[in-house]
Amino acid sequence: MNYYLFGKSGLRVSELALGTMTFGERWGWGASKAESKAMFEAYAQAGGNFLDTANLYTEGESEQFVGEFVAADRDHFVVASKYSLGSVDSDANAVGNSRKSLMSSLKASLERLQTDYLDILWLHAWDGLTPVSEVMRALDDVVRMGLVRYLAVSDTPAWVVSQANTYADLRGLTPFTGLQIEYSLIERTPERDLLPMAHAFNMAVTPWGALASGILTGKYNNAESAEGRIPAGHARLNEHNLHIAAEVSRVADELGITASQVALAWLRQQAGTMIPIVGARKLSQLEDNLASLKLELSAAHVQQLNDVSAIELGFPHSMLNAEPAQKRLLGTAFGKLQRS
Repeated sequence: MNYYLFGKSGLRVSELALGTMTFGERWGWGASKAESKAMFEAYAQAGGNFLDTANLYTEGESEQFVGEFVAADRDHFVVASKYSLGSVDSDANAVGNSRKSLMSSLKASLERLQTDYLDILWLHAWDGLTPVSEVMRALDDVVRMGLVRYLAVSDTPAWVVSQANTYADLRGLTPFTGLQIEYSLIERTPERDLLPMAHAFNMAVTPWGALASGILTGKYNNAESAEGRIPAGHARLNEHNLHIAAEVSRVADELGITASQVALAWLRQQAGTMIPIVGARKLSQLEDNLASLKLELSAAHVQQLNDVSAIELGFPHSMLNAEPAQKRLLGTAFGKLQRS
C-alpha cells in the first residue's frame, strides 16, 4: 500500500480507503461484527490506515465497530466520519449543516468511536439552507477545539465548495482538503465541474460507488436478480450501464483478473489525488478489491473504457472546447500552444 497526501495538507493516507458503511447489520444487509473485524484486519495488514464511516451508517453501529477495532492503536489510523444526515424522523435541528447539528452530531460520533478526536470530519451532504459563513466558522471552531484535525466535504455542488474554500481562505479559517463524490465508469458526471474544481483547490478525491453497487462486477449481466443491493428491474440496470459492465468484464477476461479490479484500477488511474473507497460485505470481496493495487491498465485499455463510458460535458464545456471557440480564444496560438 502506498500513501498520498490528503489534498493540500501534510496528512498521509493510504491509496485505498476502507468504507465501513457495511459494518453492522441494523440496515438488514451489512456484515456481522466478526466479518467486519476480519475485513478491518485484512485492510490494516495490507498497510491501509484510512477508515471512512459516518454518524448515519448502520444507525451508529459502524462507528461503534470502528472505534473498537482501532482502540489498541488509535493514533496509527486516520479515522474519518461525517455529519449532516440522519434518520427520516430526526429532530429538525439534529440534521443538516448548522452549527447546532454539527456540535450534537460530532459529540455523539466521538462517544460511539470512543475517541477524543476525528482525523477528518466530512460535511456529508449540502442542505441548501445553512449559510456558508456559518458552516465554515463552525467547522473551524471544532478544529481549534482539538476535536477534529482536518475538514472535508461530500455530495455538495462545486460552486458551494468553491465559495466555502474561498471564504475560508479570506477569513483565515480551515478549508476543505478532501472531496467525496460518487464517481465510477457508470457515473462520470463529476468530470463536468466537481473534479476540475477539486484539482484547482488541490483537494484529494475519495470516490464512493466505485463498483456502482456491484453493477461493474458484471454479476447483473449474468443474472438480473443476482445477490446484491439492486433489485431486479431497477433503473440503474439499464442497457447502457450493463453495456459498460460487459466491456469491463471483457477487459478483465483479457487480463485474467476480475471486473472489480479493472473498475478500481481505472478509477485509481484518473488525474489528481484519487483515493477510492472500497467497501464490502465479505472478506473475500475486500481481498479481491485490495488485489487491484497490483494492477495498472495499459493506455489502450483505459481508452477502451473511456470510450464506452463517455459522457457529454454539456454547456459551457462543449462550446468552449470546440474548435471555433478555441480559434477565437487563442488566435494565432491555436494548435501551437504548449499546455502545462
